[in-house]
Amino acid sequence: MKRHYSNQIKALPLQMVLIIPFVLQIFGAVGLVGYLSFKNGQKAVNDLADQLMQRTNSMVHQHLESYLSIPHKVNQINADAIEMGLLNVSDRKTIGKYFWKQMQAYDLTYIGFGLTTGEGGGAARYDGKTITIDDWGSKPPKNWYNYATDNQGDRTRVNENGDWDNFKETWYTEPVKARKPLWSRIYSINYPNHPYIVASAGRPIYDAQKRLLGMVGVDIHLLKLSEFLRRLDVSRSGQVFILERNGMLIANSSPQQPFTLVNNDIQRLKATDSTDLAVQGIAKQIQQKFNGFKSITEATKLKLDWQGETNFVDVTPWRDQYGLDWLVVVSVPEDAFMAQINANTQTTIWFCLGALGVATLMGYLTSHWITQPILQMSWASEAMASGNLDQTLELKNIRELNILAQSFNHMAQRLREFFTALEHSKVELEDRVEERTAELKTALSELQRTQAQVVQSEKMSSLGQLVAGVAHEINNPVNFIHGNITHLNDYTQDLLRMIDLYQQRHSSNDPEVQALADEIDLEFLIEDLQKVLSSMKMGTDRIRNIVLSLRNFSRMDEAEFKTVDIHEGIESTLLILQYRLKDKPERPAIQLIRDYGNLPQVECYPGQLNQVLMNILVNAIDALEEVNANRTYQEIEANPSQITIRTSVSDSQSVEIAIADNAEGMPEHVINRIFNPFFTTKAVGKGTGMGMAISYQIITEKHAGKLECISKLGKGSEFIIQVPIRQQICVAV
Repeated sequence: MKRHYSNQIKALPLQMVLIIPFVLQIFGAVGLVGYLSFKNGQKAVNDLADQLMQRTNSMVHQHLESYLSIPHKVNQINADAIEMGLLNVSDRKTIGKYFWKQMQAYDLTYIGFGLTTGEGGGAARYDGKTITIDDWGSKPPKNWYNYATDNQGDRTRVNENGDWDNFKETWYTEPVKARKPLWSRIYSINYPNHPYIVASAGRPIYDAQKRLLGMVGVDIHLLKLSEFLRRLDVSRSGQVFILERNGMLIANSSPQQPFTLVNNDIQRLKATDSTDLAVQGIAKQIQQKFNGFKSITEATKLKLDWQGETNFVDVTPWRDQYGLDWLVVVSVPEDAFMAQINANTQTTIWFCLGALGVATLMGYLTSHWITQPILQMSWASEAMASGNLDQTLELKNIRELNILAQSFNHMAQRLREFFTALEHSKVELEDRVEERTAELKTALSELQRTQAQVVQSEKMSSLGQLVAGVAHEINNPVNFIHGNITHLNDYTQDLLRMIDLYQQRHSSNDPEVQALADEIDLEFLIEDLQKVLSSMKMGTDRIRNIVLSLRNFSRMDEAEFKTVDIHEGIESTLLILQYRLKDKPERPAIQLIRDYGNLPQVECYPGQLNQVLMNILVNAIDALEEVNANRTYQEIEANPSQITIRTSVSDSQSVEIAIADNAEGMPEHVINRIFNPFFTTKAVGKGTGMGMAISYQIITEKHAGKLECISKLGKGSEFIIQVPIRQQICVAV
């Protein structure tokens, strides 16, 4: 016995029990201090990064508000001057010189105006430095001139001459059509050796009688936003870039331009295609996280990983009252702040290891001094823990150990008595529990089966009533719309003939009539109206077919035998499941193969038979989706998912419906239990295990038919339904 205990002590020395708590205390204290230090450093880094990005965002927003407000202020000044008669739009030479003077005062790319008559003019910095004057008439060709000027703004010579049609330019058409000041789209200018992109601000202009004269516009150089972003402190280690909601890059703090030249033609870049890899990587992650850029409606702070390092990212929307809706993105790498924290963490780890070594040595020496007097008690305790209750301890000369030994001996005696009585009670209790458990399991299984059948029947009955009601309510208004579309088409054709006759008999050059025709795009309206009416008729036909299918499927709540067309029930069920069969972004559509035979009318419960078809088809779709979850789109296209529905007369007395899929199939042990109540192969929450059990009961008990399953692994599954054509009187109801 002493040899046995000696082996146990060597396996787990008592010294370890005394050393481990001491070591854990030291290690825990040092580790907690290091952890708190690290977390406080991280919090400081997060706060510093937030402050830096917030300050940068504030500076960018202030600059945008200041820089982008200038064009609209200039437009307001010019529009007011024209309306008050201070500027005469008919005197293009004087107004061009006036714009030349304004260009001296403002850092703008272009100031100009366009009239409804087709005339206009302006002043521009096409090369970014030299101010020139534009002037164009209303009748091309060669109606546009660009003039060089002296230091007084007077025209000296013609630089260029060409055709001009401002009615085709969005900077003119958009503010005139909107009748309010706004920003037009961003466009590019490929001036030799000076390519750049600009934003155009436009404002409609009126005379003193509030009649529309045209518009005034100002272009602003957007590459200067990139120059501003490069001057920010954050640009030394991070990135700042501005983009539109469609993802197109406007400005960035990197040396690369937000566009590229392809065959000397400027091509704007999306942020996700930027030549700067940092901008490209961060933009792609933001796009993936928010499923595009349009869903970002408020300031958002993120932590993104790019090239193995963490970046603090702040995404903030910026809008103005004239239609601009941009996103400002500020990104700062975490490593810019974490270098010192990482160094402190390494020092803490080494300090912790040193303290752990010292604590281990001190614990070992201390435990060695106190283990010898309690070895015998340790052996006895070990034996008791192993189940040997026949243990007694000898009394020693140490008072505390004598008290512990007496308590130990008394405990051992009481445990022996209790265990003897417990063994007798345990045998009796196990017999009674086993008998009662068997009774309860049988009763519970029957109760669950009955309850599930009642609930399923009530659900299908309610569904049938609901579908029938919805189909009835939809049918009347749809029939009304469908019946009136023909009359609406006739009336529309009459009106179009009237307009055509009016144009032939009363042709006019009235500018207001022509402007209205251009505004509403009369030719497109006439062409598209007939397409719309045709689409409406196709839509109502489709709705009427859906309503008919819903009314057929609503037979589900009928409780009497009916003579029905089996194919009609199949098609109604397929129409209801169409949303699961059609193609989706992650997979092509599930192919349906119909092999219908010439079936007679069959006596059955239509609603219950539809329920069986629904259960089998839903299980087939679930099996195909489970297989497709592990395949790529191209793999599914190469081997498409299919459901085959075959009907035939098996003999002169019954019909057969076979529904097969090309999923993975089922093993033998699953097929043997497929019709058992509460048996399911689906994940928790996706199936109750009652669908196929109830289907089996409906076919075999309600219709005196057969329901079989044939399946092989890797070959798919096939369910075969056989139902008598004429039911016998003895069929259970």
